[in-house]
Amino acid sequence: MARHVALIRGLNNIGSAKRVAMADLRALFEGLGFRDVATLLNSGNVVFSAPRGRREDVLARIDQALSARLGLGGAVTLLSGEEIAAVVRDNPFARVASNPSHLLVVVPWTAQDRKRLEPLLERRWAPEALALGRRVAYLWCARGVAKSPVWAAAGRALERRGTARNMATMTRLLAETRKAR
Repeated sequence: MARHVALIRGLNNIGSAKRVAMADLRALFEGLGFRDVATLLNSGNVVFSAPRGRREDVLARIDQALSARLGLGGAVTLLSGEEIAAVVRDNPFARVASNPSHLLVVVPWTAQDRKRLEPLLERRWAPEALALGRRVAYLWCARGVAKSPVWAAAGRALERRGTARNMATMTRLLAETRKAR
């Protein structure tokens, strides 16, 4: 069994997000045959175990169920437990980011989507900053996410083809993936 994290976009966030009880979301994942299912916070973060196999197969099962039962097709990004560990470990702004809620980890859906962010590296963002990791982008939003020009630019570049969580959440997800089951 391998640990995974599903990040579901547009679920229980601010504004007009789709409201789903986390107990219902856990039941959906358990109904798909996944084990050790846990949700974190009230914003579409699901940690679970699945038999080792192709990521695309796991993602397709989740996406189909979310679409059929919750009307949220195409809204899930899947990371392995190892990828979550790498995201936290490889954080290029660990020494600069004084507030983990102002450090966003943007997870594009695909490698091609990640490439949409590359032109943003040519711009100066001070006091904010942008760095690209192997699978994610790191955005230091020094004055907060709501007023962040780097966050706004990343959102435009991705055209909603991905999702984001702050580093505090990513760190909590990492801890959840490592819990003994």
